[in-house]
Amino acid sequence: MDDPKEQDMRPTLAGASLFEGVSREQLLEFARVVTEKTLSPGTMIFEQGDPGDSFYIIRSGKVQVFRKGDQGIETQLSVLGPGDSFGEMALLTGKPRSACIRALDETEVTVLPKEEFDRILQGHPDVSLAFVKQMSEWLLRDEARLQTATERALQPPRLTWLDFAFIAAVVVLCGLIFNTANPNGLPWIPKTYAHDSVTFVSPEEGKAAFDRGAVMVDARPSNFFDEEHIKGAVNLPLPVFDFVYMMQFGSMDKEKPIIVYGRNVSRRYDSEVAYRLVLRGHRNVSIMKKGLSGWEKQQYPVAVQEDS
Repeated sequence: MDDPKEQDMRPTLAGASLFEGVSREQLLEFARVVTEKTLSPGTMIFEQGDPGDSFYIIRSGKVQVFRKGDQGIETQLSVLGPGDSFGEMALLTGKPRSACIRALDETEVTVLPKEEFDRILQGHPDVSLAFVKQMSEWLLRDEARLQTATERALQPPRLTWLDFAFIAAVVVLCGLIFNTANPNGLPWIPKTYAHDSVTFVSPEEGKAAFDRGAVMVDARPSNFFDEEHIKGAVNLPLPVFDFVYMMQFGSMDKEKPIIVYGRNVSRRYDSEVAYRLVLRGHRNVSIMKKGLSGWEKQQYPVAVQEDS
């Protein structure tokens, strides 16, 4: 029989978007290592610059996510409610907290310590991929909000050559850290590729190769993929290419066939992703002509998002 605490925690974990699709057994495993906290309105859960030591899921109540400027001016990034989570950015990057979190109402949270958070990411790739996808969405959202706040400032500061030098140094440092952590690494001097290194196949040829074990890659942005995609395809969008590649393709045999599809009238996502795969050393990459529409015309299986 399940422990009452585990039975109580399982719905909370299952309701968090990051744990969608996780099995009952895995949720029970996670429930054994989390704790609960009740926070009064106005409680500062953590502040910008604090070390990252825990991951939080909101059970009830609301929290405010904001950043403080040099003069103490607060810029609100978002308000989170039941089912939302926070605190993972610092745990994933190893950097201090990048924002402040304050309880707006009496708020109940489920807390996962850093050690258990790291263990879950290492043992459950699906959860890791969900974190990467959500991180990219948060970064784009926060960047847009911060840009709006900056444009409203009466005298926005100008970057000096010292600022540019600092940014360049940070970029180089991040590159070194990434190449150290990623066995494939990223070349400092981009490689070149020959266009004939990528072949084109028809939907019929693509289906036959897929049935023989080829990997089908959807190169479109994740929102298009979520709406409709070839059943069994892997989403590899350009904005998070390096993260998804490291987790899904890093240990793949470079001879394994890969078929890429996904383009519209204004953007050839398939070509860009295919050539990136070639630059990573994959020697059997093809682009499927006519893409998803050609596949559907042959009445091959697709996965469609269900209306809520």
